[in-house]
Parts: sequence; C-alpha cells; structure tokens
Amino acid sequence: SHLAVDALEMAIARRGRIAIVPGGGAFADAARAAQAHWQVDDVAAHNMAVLGMAQSAQLMKALCPALDCGADVAAVRAALDKGRSAIWMPLDLLRTAPDAITNWDTTSDTLALHLADALPATDVLLVKSCAIPPNADFAALAAVGIVDRQFPRAATATPARVRLCMADAVDQLSHMVGAHS
Repeated sequence: SHLAVDALEMAIARRGRIAIVPGGGAFADAARAAQAHWQVDDVAAHNMAVLGMAQSAQLMKALCPALDCGADVAAVRAALDKGRSAIWMPLDLLRTAPDAITNWDTTSDTLALHLADALPATDVLLVKSCAIPPNADFAALAAVGIVDRQFPRAATATPARVRLCMADAVDQLSHMVGAHS
C-alpha cells in the first residue's frame, strides 16, 4: 500500500542501510498459475517467481526512488556499505537445475533470511499483507500459509532477530524499521 511505502521512505530517510526483499505478490501468483496450467517443472516456476520478485522490486523502486536496486547480494552489500538503502532484485537466484530453493516451500520469506545471513544483518522485519495472529510461532504461521514451509527452520538458524509486521500497520512498520537494535 502507499501508506506502507510512505512509512518505509520515512524510515529510510532517518536511518538508511535497509535491505528490502520484495515478495513476488501477484507476479508470483501468476507463476503458480502458469505452472499449474502448463505443467512446467519447479525450476521454471522458481525462475518465474524470482522474476516476479524482480518486478516487485522495480515497482517498489518506482514508488520509492531513494532505494538502490541490487541484482545480487554483492550489489545490495555495496549499497549498504555506502549508507544507502537497497532493494534486492534477486536475479542471482535464477537457476538452471533444481536445488534446495527451487520449490514452493521456499519463497521470499525464507530468501529474506538467506540474504540477512549473507550480508550479515542483525534484524529481519518480514512485512506481510495479511493478518498475523498474535503470539503465533513461526511453525504455526507456516502451517496456515502466512510464511513458507522452510521459514521456521531458517528463522531458527539465523542469528538475526526476526520479527513480523502487517503492511497496513503503518505506525508500527515505521517504528520497527526505524528502531535501532
């Protein structure tokens, strides 16, 4: 929503050094539908979903020009090293063969944790467009499809502090992004 973008712009202006991992949103939904219709394999569907994340990154960049786009982890790290905020356009995740991430059990949720580990980041704030049940653990959230199935394991393994926020909770989002650890 535009309100979440406004809150993000305020937080970026106050702090900088924020890396954003966009979800695929409607673009990833189109990849799921194409896989179901055309019966393409998981590698093709994964690549379409990654390109959906890249499309979401381009949309977010258009709405928030203060962001740098990074096509790989090194580019995101370079922007952060300059004190800038970056959005990961994860073209480095395109695959030619199946591996651990070329399935629907791993989505942008878990990929955000992988980026956090690669940078390394101290905090991960996962912004969701749906309601988040209070006091639900990551396994319960995965069971109802709020986060992907690999997220609970990855969230436990990362040294970063992992928090979730609803995109419509603008005041909370702005505070959480702008808050120092």
